[in-house]
Amino acid sequence: MKAQVIRSAFGRFCQKEADKPFQKGIPTLKNHVSIYPDVAYQTHIGFGGAITESTAYTLLEEMPKSAYREVIKAYFSPRGLRYNLARLHMNSCDFSLENYTYVKTPSKDLKDFDISREDRWVIPFVQDAMSLCPDLKVLISPWSPPAFMKDNHDMNHGGHLLPEYSEAWAHYYTLFFQELEKRGVRVWALTVQNEPAAVQTWDSCIYSAEEERDFVKNYLGPELHNHDLSYVKIMIWDHNLDILLERALPVYRDDAASAYVWGTGFHWYVAEMPENLNKLHTLYPDKHLMFTEGCIEGGPRPGVWSSGERYARNIINDFNNYCEGFFDWNLVLNEQGGPNHVGNYCDAPILADRKSKKLIYNSSFYFIRHFSRYIAPGAHRVGHTATLSEGVRLVTYLNPDGTLIVVVQNETDRAEEITICLKEKRIADVLPSHSIVTYVVEDVIN
Repeated sequence: MKAQVIRSAFGRFCQKEADKPFQKGIPTLKNHVSIYPDVAYQTHIGFGGAITESTAYTLLEEMPKSAYREVIKAYFSPRGLRYNLARLHMNSCDFSLENYTYVKTPSKDLKDFDISREDRWVIPFVQDAMSLCPDLKVLISPWSPPAFMKDNHDMNHGGHLLPEYSEAWAHYYTLFFQELEKRGVRVWALTVQNEPAAVQTWDSCIYSAEEERDFVKNYLGPELHNHDLSYVKIMIWDHNLDILLERALPVYRDDAASAYVWGTGFHWYVAEMPENLNKLHTLYPDKHLMFTEGCIEGGPRPGVWSSGERYARNIINDFNNYCEGFFDWNLVLNEQGGPNHVGNYCDAPILADRKSKKLIYNSSFYFIRHFSRYIAPGAHRVGHTATLSEGVRLVTYLNPDGTLIVVVQNETDRAEEITICLKEKRIADVLPSHSIVTYVVEDVIN
């Protein structure tokens, strides 16, 4: 039994090294982990990111076709990150060229519903991703209803859904899903509202926990059921971890609302608090947890190593607390961190330099690769016990084919020695400072 080693450290990305055989008699080092493949936790769903209008527009309008094809392969092909998830916005979001909706006439009947704007950039991108990943799971999230449905009469700056438009807004989801289906895109899940507690200068809409509960219970859940869309999984919250419990509990304590809800989505902004995931899972173990958005805020940071470390730290911590999948934010942005119609520029794992017409791969792309390329959908997180230095962390998964995946991060300023124990045998390794290592062990179940 031996481990294939893939290592990244300070600018050296995903280098494969000589296999390490498991042996008896290796002494225990400072950092030590024992792995128990027979102890199974949550099932892994996958990795993915958001195909925003900004992403699709940048690649299809402002970059060579070769760059577009390269990005599709880099994310969705078996030789790339092996993404099997994609998030789409319903109506515009901040990473759109402007505010827009799918209706022009203010009315409850939505007779002029039309998503043809998405046929220009977003839908072709999704279809090309599906050509490499036919089982792509698509998550839909709205940022704002049309302005006429809101009490502030504005898609931006928060506001609330007017009660008299609750039924029409619920039907809006159905119409969107049906139009996507006509284009060969089947919706896997939705979040009720992106960041429902944030009044933003961009597309946003406020729901209290009770308002979200009642909208799901009285309108959205029945709407999907009545139109044979009950297979679409409903996720609540879709916002930060700090008040995860305060937002989920009012919904889950209501049996009628909870019956429609598959799980809770969350973001990493404001605070990294994975212990809240564990608390919610303990209270409601049958509900699911999904990381639905995270990015490096404040504009592009090409070449910055800590960006990738933030991704790895959050993935490991969240997965060790029952998170079942990971959606990054924009797959690609331009060299400015946009386009963004309100100047809310951010970073992305791949940047498209419109001047040089070249792609820039950030550290976050390679750090995600340490997980997404090796942890397969259907894998189970498995048990481990560990003695680790502060700043050293790991997560362990058993793939459906019996391959064990161990991803270890060393975020400290020093090299750290580690032993990994499996079936009374061990390997020893040295983790360079600020590194991440993936160990792939085949035939573990034999």
